[in-house]
Amino acid sequence: MLIRLNNIFQASSRYLSDDLWRKFERLDPADLPEALKEHSLAKGDAAFLPDMARVELYRHRLRNSTPGTSPKNLDTYQVNPTLALLEVNWRSLLACLDDPTVAPEPGEDRLLFWRDPRTGFCHEASASAPDLLALKIVVEKLAPEIVAEQGGTPVGTIDAVLAAAVDKGLLMAPASRLQRIPPKFPAPAPVPEPYRTATVFTLQWHITHRCDLHCRHCYDRTLRRDVDFEQGLEALDQMRSFCRTHHVRGQVSFSGGNPFLHPDFVPLYRAAHERNLTPAILGNPVSAAQLDEVIAIVRPAFFQVSLEGLQEHNDRIRGHGSFDAVLRFLDLLRSRNVYSMVMLTLTSANLDQVLPLAGLLKERANLLTFNRLAMVGEGANLASPGKDAYHNFVKQLLEARKTNPILALKDSLINIELDSRQSPLFGGCTGFGCGAAFNFVSLLPDGEVHACRKFPSLIGNLYRDSLDRIYHSDGAEAYRQGCRECDDCRLRAMCGGCLAVAYGYGLDPLQSKDPGCFLETSAN
Repeated sequence: MLIRLNNIFQASSRYLSDDLWRKFERLDPADLPEALKEHSLAKGDAAFLPDMARVELYRHRLRNSTPGTSPKNLDTYQVNPTLALLEVNWRSLLACLDDPTVAPEPGEDRLLFWRDPRTGFCHEASASAPDLLALKIVVEKLAPEIVAEQGGTPVGTIDAVLAAAVDKGLLMAPASRLQRIPPKFPAPAPVPEPYRTATVFTLQWHITHRCDLHCRHCYDRTLRRDVDFEQGLEALDQMRSFCRTHHVRGQVSFSGGNPFLHPDFVPLYRAAHERNLTPAILGNPVSAAQLDEVIAIVRPAFFQVSLEGLQEHNDRIRGHGSFDAVLRFLDLLRSRNVYSMVMLTLTSANLDQVLPLAGLLKERANLLTFNRLAMVGEGANLASPGKDAYHNFVKQLLEARKTNPILALKDSLINIELDSRQSPLFGGCTGFGCGAAFNFVSLLPDGEVHACRKFPSLIGNLYRDSLDRIYHSDGAEAYRQGCRECDDCRLRAMCGGCLAVAYGYGLDPLQSKDPGCFLETSAN
């Protein structure tokens, strides 16, 4: 028994002589903390000893427990069944167990011991106030809205507390309901993770069509009234409700036009954050004061700006001075530690400018990516790259990425070349190949909801129906199924081509495959 006690109570044994330690050798380990409490040592310099022994006992029990399996088909949050809470009267006890130089300090502490339900790893930590709040909400079955109202805090703060507890493994949450399961998602084989289940849902929100540029490839210059503030709040409430119902995290990518030209952009940005919806920005360069105003609320997940090639070509497409303005703004984003993304619309005219542009941006931007031109709206006056030219460009891109890490993989067709090289594939345009109406939708200022913003793909109007009903409509389901010519393709789950490009060629994007698909070329 003494050997067993020594194995469990290694830190506690440092404070007892061998003779005294042997007096406890017949004790059950569970009884040692109480025995130490009655001993004279516990009333002097080692008054922390009973609590230290309790901590060691909890640690031992956790580390020698059998990793369980996560419950399936949860319909609400649940406390991790391996979680144990221990209240003690001394601080720094966990540190003391591993470092004899750390001295316990008087003071109440609540310690948590648990196994991560996803990995089985053991964890121990002092409980934070948010940890305890999350546990209280779940145990007492409290509504986040009521907790937020009582605490005078935005409801998103409470949502974030629960999400953080799930991330730690203290709580277990229901699985995402956004899943690709045949027959609703045609594929030649079961869709593997990570291409089956979306854990984040994105609303690309065009709050205004006002823009300070007039780009030659703009896909929609129609006049639409700005979303008003009350409509905006309702849209954000709909987004939060949808994400909670479907058990996913929410992101709102503010766009336009230029979202900064909307008079209520900053309040709407704040409202998104207050609903625990991660904000990002797709826009044009703004002043340092404008950028700092949104950073003061919360730093955006990213700020995306656009360039169309080197200076001469870019300024011909986006307007004189645009190139230099973007470079200056990228420097500002870097100085504010904001993740910067540069988006390029790939045409037959700028294929040869992407890699030189990437060289110029290597030390200025975090990421450079592109979409192939959808010949829609004013973009119909330009030309999308041809199949063979695009395939050659993809080969050059993959080689250039070896020395320039800002070159991102986004276009789903790149997977064709990766597959031919037996290289690891990636998630394509949205992480799920074409994710139109699956893990994102676009919301226009007048309430129209589209499966993809790059071409007309109307699936409903948020001012007349709920986001939940729109998402589960027959129209949205058709876009999730995608192009029927791709049903039997082995790359279906991470590709599916680009519906907008097919539409720009005058094809039915739900029937005919992307004209840029070079799968046959790669197979030869």
